[in-house]
Amino acid sequence: MTPADLSLTVLRAVRRAVDDGALRVDVPSRAKVERARPGGVGEYASSIALSLARPAGRSALDVAGILEERLRGVPGLRAVEITGPGFLNFTLLRDVDADLVRGILAAGTSYGHGAALAGTVVRFAPVAESRAVLVVEALVRLLRSQGADAEVGADGGERPHVYPGASGGHGTDAVRWAFLRAAPHDRPLDPGSLLVPHERNPLFRVQYAYSRTRRLLVNARQLGFTPEPGRLGEPGRAGQYGRPGQYVEPGQYGRPGHPEHPDHASPLLRLLRDHPIALLSAARHRAPDRVARQLEAVADALLAFQHTVLPLGDEKPSAAHRSRLALAEAAGTVLAGGLSVLGISAPDRI
Repeated sequence: MTPADLSLTVLRAVRRAVDDGALRVDVPSRAKVERARPGGVGEYASSIALSLARPAGRSALDVAGILEERLRGVPGLRAVEITGPGFLNFTLLRDVDADLVRGILAAGTSYGHGAALAGTVVRFAPVAESRAVLVVEALVRLLRSQGADAEVGADGGERPHVYPGASGGHGTDAVRWAFLRAAPHDRPLDPGSLLVPHERNPLFRVQYAYSRTRRLLVNARQLGFTPEPGRLGEPGRAGQYGRPGQYVEPGQYGRPGHPEHPDHASPLLRLLRDHPIALLSAARHRAPDRVARQLEAVADALLAFQHTVLPLGDEKPSAAHRSRLALAEAAGTVLAGGLSVLGISAPDRI
């Protein structure tokens, strides 16, 4: 279940409450769902009960209770809790991780595309400055990915404020990243610095992370296994919880979250789950730099996770390895899709 799915689930609960006569309100067009704040309960939270309280003529806690009743037992939700003045807090089932990976692989590079902006018409005024051209082209792709009708060429159309930049004859990918990674109104990055294959180069990290997923798939085939979404397992460590490089299923040598068992896939899963929101936010705010920052975060999380994918030493490929390989492939798919939105290549080998 993605945040977008969870938002629709909350809206369906509101609609059921209205249909049952438990609430007398207009069903809102969207329900805002965001990551739970540090120290909060669950993984996601919504303040929809607070926004519906006044029109419903009831307290936010009453509204939250009505919605909580209709959210119990929803597939993909492990728990729904009410905190504070009426916040709804959600904890997802771990099996949804496999569903997320399956969904990404099924959607391919279109994962995160949607129809949230369907019916929205955006016309950009013609631009000539080199950076403005690239920014507007990226915005058109972004808006179309969210269902909007967007194109360039209408006199008097929308004209984003773009700080000018000079390509300087550098490679196309480097120029695009330099021009799009900084917010349009900010000074662009130096394209020359993006030609150096170094970990401090964000473009290199993103493209390298994608190429690593392609290589992992090749290596796995050579070892006789293929990706298959499922339970990821937890990495073992030296001592009573396993030797370095050994991987165990949750509960076998402790619980997820135990100091000896870092939840190694969580950062990557969280970013992949939030990717549709990142694309929609970038489109709404005319901010392709948000896509670039999202891709950097996904790449860094993937590069930290990749070491758990293949068997080590005398290990035999297991179901957990197949699941981790599927997650790595899904992350690579998201990177390729995001780079495509920015007009940047995703090389299989670097």
